[in-house]
Amino acid sequence: MWDSYLKGFKAYLQLEKSLSVNSVEAYTNDVKKLIQFLLIINENKLPNELELKTLQKFIHWINELGLSEFSQARIVSGIKAFYKYLLMEDLTTSNPSELLEAPKLKRKLPDTLSINEIEKIIDSIDLSKPSGERDKAIIETLYSCGLRVSELTNLKISNIYFDASFIRVIGKGDKERLVPLGSKAIKQIEIYMHQVRNHIAIKKGNEDFVFLNNKGTKLSRIMIFMLIKKLVAQVGIQKNISPHTFRHSFATHLVEGGADLRAVQEMLGHESITTTEIYTHLDRSYLRQTLMAYHPRFKQ
Repeated sequence: MWDSYLKGFKAYLQLEKSLSVNSVEAYTNDVKKLIQFLLIINENKLPNELELKTLQKFIHWINELGLSEFSQARIVSGIKAFYKYLLMEDLTTSNPSELLEAPKLKRKLPDTLSINEIEKIIDSIDLSKPSGERDKAIIETLYSCGLRVSELTNLKISNIYFDASFIRVIGKGDKERLVPLGSKAIKQIEIYMHQVRNHIAIKKGNEDFVFLNNKGTKLSRIMIFMLIKKLVAQVGIQKNISPHTFRHSFATHLVEGGADLRAVQEMLGHESITTTEIYTHLDRSYLRQTLMAYHPRFKQ
């Protein structure tokens, strides 16, 4: 029911504002994200019926997904431009976006890595060492699936479905979710398992963990932090990077690329993002299609 508003807004941006194709697409995508959010919280209202508090919940949700402050500010700008158009065309008499602001973050979100920076980090790994194949598999998996560091260290072979290209992740509160695994990550995990891991003397109780150290026990969280700090310093990236940065980059690259917010939410394992519980079950094929379309390391 928002289609006519979107079409009119697009024409206004093209004809009256003479914006570039990319700018028009960015502004309309901002409104589409709002529409997706309204569908998720089951708020079937037209633009002229929305209140400031709903728009604030939407921006809070975007923040929780992990978008950068710049991206949040740009989305606020898009929503404000949309309401400016509605007022000009007498499609609304009120402007709930007038007092809308991007949230002031209490703690700074970690820096986001660009796609090129992630490629540089992966390419810098020394594959002549046995640990190199493992380290590459770790980075590919972190970025491919948007995992928390504890989810990575606890990843089990029995929870990888190579044929279906999915992993079963045990997240916070022992909640399980299925996340698609990209072809590059699958290939690298298989190389590590068949060429390196099978030559390690595995300690009892660690047989099912995917990523092991040279003593045959699962990796600790601190080892993942140290690995990433080393790789980032190696390529000369001057940012504060941690394992969470890859999760943050995963969400940012997907959402900024136009991926459906509900799919990103489910893949991150965010069961409740605002005070209203938001959880929409999506089938696995849809999640995989989302990543194939929008994730840089999934594209063939």
